[in-house]
Amino acid sequence: MYGRDPWGGPLEINNADSATDDDRSRNLNDFDRAALSRPLDETQQSWLLGPGEQKKKKYVDLGCIIVSRKIFVWTVGLILAAGFIAGFVTLIVKTVPRHHKHPPPPDNYTVALQKALMFFNAQKSGKLPKHNNVSWRGNSCLNDGKADKSGAVLKDLVGGYYDAGDAIKFHFPKAFAMTMLSWSVIEYSAKYEAAGELNHVKEIIKWGTDYFLKTFNSSADSINQIVAQVGKGDTSGGPDDPNDHSCWMRPEDIDYERPVTECSSCSDLAAEMAAALASASIVFKDNKAYSKKLVHGAATLWKFARDQRGSYSGGGADAAKFYNSSMYWDEFVWGGTWMYYATGNQSYLYLASHPKLAKHAGAFWGGPDYGVFSWDNKLTGAQVLLTRLRLFLSPGYPYEETLQTFHNQTSIVMCSYLPYFSSFNRTKGGLIQLNHGRPQPLQYVVNAAFLATLFSDYLDAADTPGWYCGPNFYSTDVLRKFAEKQINYILGDNPRKMSYLVGYGTHYPKRVHHRGASIPKNRVKYSCTGGIKWRDAKKANPNTIVGAMVAGPDRNDGFHDVRSNYNYTEPTLAGNAGLVAALVALSGERTTASRIDKNTIFSAVPPMFPTPPPPPAPWKP
Repeated sequence: MYGRDPWGGPLEINNADSATDDDRSRNLNDFDRAALSRPLDETQQSWLLGPGEQKKKKYVDLGCIIVSRKIFVWTVGLILAAGFIAGFVTLIVKTVPRHHKHPPPPDNYTVALQKALMFFNAQKSGKLPKHNNVSWRGNSCLNDGKADKSGAVLKDLVGGYYDAGDAIKFHFPKAFAMTMLSWSVIEYSAKYEAAGELNHVKEIIKWGTDYFLKTFNSSADSINQIVAQVGKGDTSGGPDDPNDHSCWMRPEDIDYERPVTECSSCSDLAAEMAAALASASIVFKDNKAYSKKLVHGAATLWKFARDQRGSYSGGGADAAKFYNSSMYWDEFVWGGTWMYYATGNQSYLYLASHPKLAKHAGAFWGGPDYGVFSWDNKLTGAQVLLTRLRLFLSPGYPYEETLQTFHNQTSIVMCSYLPYFSSFNRTKGGLIQLNHGRPQPLQYVVNAAFLATLFSDYLDAADTPGWYCGPNFYSTDVLRKFAEKQINYILGDNPRKMSYLVGYGTHYPKRVHHRGASIPKNRVKYSCTGGIKWRDAKKANPNTIVGAMVAGPDRNDGFHDVRSNYNYTEPTLAGNAGLVAALVALSGERTTASRIDKNTIFSAVPPMFPTPPPPPAPWKP
C-alpha cells in the first residue's frame, strides 16, 4: 500500500519483514534527496526549523526605569570621566602654590587701642589671673581690708585696680573709668571684636565690677555705708607714717598697714558706682545671673545715694587732696540715666530729666569749665546719653522739654570744640586746652574726642548730616576731624614728635611716674625709703608700662620726661579709660557696619508710648 509522502515522494507503508537494514537506509537516502530536490513551503519550513530566532535587543533594568545598554554605558562613562577630571583639577589646585590675600594691617588707632588696654593689666591689685601678660607684675596687697583697724565690717577688699603711679585704690575715679569702658563697649562692641579685644575689655570691666560688689553689702536692698578708698596718700605724718605716697615700693612688697576709708553720706561716689554697675549690666546682659546681680547692686547703691546725701570728699577726707568732688548733682543725672538704661524703669528717667535736677547740676550755668567732661563732672556725658534717647526713641512728654534742652546744649558743647570758636585755647601744636592751661591736660582731651566722635556717629545713625552752630551748619566730618587731630597729637603728631602713649612708636616717655615700673623685679625687696633711689634715678624705667597715657605736655607743648614730676609723667585709670573709648570710636574703616550699635543700650527699655500733654487752660475772653 502506498501513500502520499508529505516530503514529496512515494511512501511505502508496508512493513515487510523481508526488508533489510541496508534497504531501509537506501530508501531513507532516497527520501532525503527527493525532499531536497523540491522547494519547501512555509509550513514545511516551520515544521523543520521550529520557531524562528528573534534578534536580541540589549536593555538594562535599573528597577525604576529601563534604559538602553548603550545609553547606560555612555552615561556611566561620562560620569566617571567628569569625576576623574574634577579630581585631577582639584589635585592641581591644592598642590600648586597660592598667594593668599592678607587682611590689611590694623590702623594706627587699633594698634594704640590694643596697647592702651594693657595698662589696666599693669594696674591690677590682688591675686592676678594666669594670663595677665605683664611679666614684672605679681600678686599684691592680699590682705586689703582684712587687717584694717578702723572697725570696717567688710573684711575682703582684695582686688580692683591701683589708681595711678601709687598703690591707692580711689573708688571715685575708678568707678568713672569702669563706666567709660562699659559705655564704649555698648556703643562699639563690633569694633572691639574686629580688633580682637572684646573679651579683653570685658575681662577688664569685670575685674572692676567684681571688686565694687565687695565694697558694700551688695546682697542687701538697703545699706548705710560703703567703702570709698583703700590706702592712704596723706604724707603729713612724716617718716613715722609709711603709706602709699610716702613710700616708693613695688605693690608686691608692701608691708605697711593700708587703712580702709568708709563713708555713710557720699551721694557722688554711690551714684557713680551705681552708674558703673548699671552700665556693666548691659555689657554682660547675655550672662543673665551676673547682669541681674549688677543691677541689684546698682539699685542698692542708688537708694543709698538718694537717701543719705553728702559728698564723699567732704569733712577732710584723704581723697579731697587728690580727687575732690565738686558736687553730686551731676552724678544724679549721670547715674539716673544709666539706671534707666539698665532697668527700663521710667522713674529713673523722670528724675534724670527733671528740670530742677538739671539746674542743680549746672546745666544752665555756663562758665569756663562748661562742657568739660571728666571724673568730677559728668553732666556733658549725661547730656550726650540723653540726646541719644531723644534721637532714636523720642519719648515725648513729659521728658521732651528737658531732653530738647540737653540736645541743644550738646550741640553747643560740640561747637565749642571746633577751632572756629574761642571757648578754649589751643597750643601752637594744636592741643585743645580744656582745663585752661592747668597741668595734666590729656585726660580731658581724650574724653572730648570720644564724645565728639560718638555724637557724630549718633547723627549719622539718625540720618542727620550735621548740626548748627548759630547760623552756620557743620557736617559730622568736622567733629571726627577734631577728634582725630587731638588723638593724633597724643600719638606723636606734635612739635616734640613725642608719643604720650607708652609703647606706641619709638619716641615715648621712658621715666613714667610709676612705682612698679620704676623698680626692677630682681628678687630684692626694697623698703619704704629704700626704693626712693629708683624714683630719683636718671635712667629709664627697667619695666615698660605699655599702654600708659601720661599726664601730658604743658600749655606751650613742652614736656619733661622726669619721673618725679607727676604733672608730666603719671598715668591714671580715668585718663586711660577715656583714651580707650576715643581710640575704639575712631578705629577701623568708617562704614555703616562699623558704626554704633543703636539698639543694645535700649535692650531693657520697654516700648515707649508718650503720655499726651495736658490740655491747655480754658480760654477766657
